[in-house]
Amino acid sequence: MQVLLDETQQLRQELYDHPIYTSFTTLHNVKHFMQYHVFAVWDFMSLVKSLQDHFCGTQTPWTPPKNAEVARFINEIVLGEESDVMPSGQTISHFEMYLMAMKEVGADTNPILSFLDAVSHATEDMSKLLKQLPLDPSIADFLRFTFNTIASGKMHCIAASFAFGREDIIPNMFMKVVGELDRSTHIPAFRYYLERHIELDGDEHGPLAMEMVKAICGDDQEKWQEATDAVKDSLQARINLWTSIELRNPKLLSNAY
Repeated sequence: MQVLLDETQQLRQELYDHPIYTSFTTLHNVKHFMQYHVFAVWDFMSLVKSLQDHFCGTQTPWTPPKNAEVARFINEIVLGEESDVMPSGQTISHFEMYLMAMKEVGADTNPILSFLDAVSHATEDMSKLLKQLPLDPSIADFLRFTFNTIASGKMHCIAASFAFGREDIIPNMFMKVVGELDRSTHIPAFRYYLERHIELDGDEHGPLAMEMVKAICGDDQEKWQEATDAVKDSLQARINLWTSIELRNPKLLSNAY
């Protein structure tokens, strides 16, 4: 695993150093960011659900998982992501938590809700659907990468993309965002979402996801190399999305609310 970390270090650093994190000092910029980022919050669950479907025996009739350790890792991650608890005691998925935060700041939820409605009624696969829907190209490209990864059926690549292209990078990214929000307006729901992910992904989900990749790849060097390539592509996809969000906001570095 150390080789994977070493080979992806430059891209991780590029992601952490992205100038978009300096934009979270105005409510306008927060809203702009959330209207794009929500699609990445949504497709995250498709990655983990594809792992759960493969490793955890979600079909009937049930059969025992081939690797109970991996199944436990995935189920623990799904538990937190799909049914976390708000400070009020309300049980809610992290995606729904994000929608709640969007409404709090006045971000437009219509694009993501319309997209979900189209997905729920679609008869085509995601690759065809993404060509038909009126999505911003940066969002379509990001989603296309995610669902192409899933469609590959290479579980070690899906797991690596999930673990190192999502779970591992989130705490550092979100800590940068929280640092800027401290100087911004009062938006407790968004702050709670960010801090909850810093806590869970840093202390629990991130380490679990890494152990999952180790268990899946084992001593297979070919799998480790393909996993490394998948992580590089995942990090680049995130960098591209951040850059697109930045470029599409003419007020990104302004102080106008």
